[in-house]
Amino acid sequence: MEKFVIEGGRRLSGSLVPGGNKNEALPALAATLLTDQPVTLRNVPRIRDVEVMCTVIEHLGATVEWLGPNEVRICAANLDGDRLDADLCRRVRASILFAGPMVARLGRVALPPPGGDVIGRRRVDTHFQVLAALGATVNTDRVYEISAPRLVGADVMMDEASVTATENALMAAALTQGTTILRNAASEPHVCGLARMLKSMGAEISGIGSNTLVIHGVDRLGGCDHTIESDYLEIGSFIGLAAVTNSDLTIERVAPEHLRMIRMTFEKLGIHVDIEGDRLRVPPGQSMEIRRDVHGHVPKIDDAPWPAFPTDLMSIVITVATQCKGTVLFFEKMFEGRMFFVDHLQNMGAQIILCDPHRVVVVGPTTLRGGRVASPDVRAGMALLIAALAAEGETEMYNILQIDRGYERVDEKLRALGASIRRLNVD
Repeated sequence: MEKFVIEGGRRLSGSLVPGGNKNEALPALAATLLTDQPVTLRNVPRIRDVEVMCTVIEHLGATVEWLGPNEVRICAANLDGDRLDADLCRRVRASILFAGPMVARLGRVALPPPGGDVIGRRRVDTHFQVLAALGATVNTDRVYEISAPRLVGADVMMDEASVTATENALMAAALTQGTTILRNAASEPHVCGLARMLKSMGAEISGIGSNTLVIHGVDRLGGCDHTIESDYLEIGSFIGLAAVTNSDLTIERVAPEHLRMIRMTFEKLGIHVDIEGDRLRVPPGQSMEIRRDVHGHVPKIDDAPWPAFPTDLMSIVITVATQCKGTVLFFEKMFEGRMFFVDHLQNMGAQIILCDPHRVVVVGPTTLRGGRVASPDVRAGMALLIAALAAEGETEMYNILQIDRGYERVDEKLRALGASIRRLNVD
């Protein structure tokens, strides 16, 4: 086990390049099982979840070869099993993404329930609804057993715009006989990235970027060379970090079109960024004053499916709001456990009212004090790391493997910007 020791209160400066989008990399890794040809993925973040997914793929008989720090080649020419390792599946939520490609390629899969962040109930019903609509038989007793001699296209209305269920459906439908129409599909950038990868493998997909996807099944997919886009969630995290530490940071290789709602939300908190081409700068001296609604009403920040504000940044903006002047209500609609990290912020000195599992009110600014915290999940862990860097004094942060699951070499990136952060072993 390891911990971070952070000395807060330092202004940072410099530039950084965000890692590849974790939420695109994980389904892209699963999609390599759809073909017996080699697939090369570039800009892959070397994070814990990626390492676990690669180990699952190797256990299934595929070869995994790292060509460089962030480039991997996978060849699934000889899959020798349809049962996934239970221990590995418990370590990563994205193991559910093997359902679609395994059933499409082999006609069957035995998938133990996936693990991942404990942020509330995370349904898998939509995955099974779609696969069943395509002709699969699904047994959910203990191990998820899914089988189909040959999937058949269908017109499917998804019961929620689930990102991973949309990705599973895309992968399954790519090798399905006939045409599949996915309605109420998710349209996040990482879903679009997977769809583009599948097209480069020979899939026939239209409607990318919309909530209705049309997939004409093909008999065979080939290899491809696909580059993962930059992680807009990491970019949003560093925008928040720059603001609360009054730093001057430049973030390279951003996709501005993925940041529209994120920028609007930070504007509500009195934080402005400058974008020129694919370069984003967070200048120092932000107003950090919460913008009230018309007639002086307390503003609300909530999340929803794309293109609304992403749930994965909710923990970040709550932490940022503790350093802003004014009052703001946060409404987390998607996960009933997302807010349960705020007790750490309260212990550090933040004024936060936990109204119920989905809503908190933040009153700022308050002076944060260092202490002992533990990372409950990936995003809350990064939020607490941001709080520690803004706080007075020293903070010890435990369970940092959660942060490592989603942010590549985050301590190295922070030290390069001037942060005082050490990674130490814990007995």
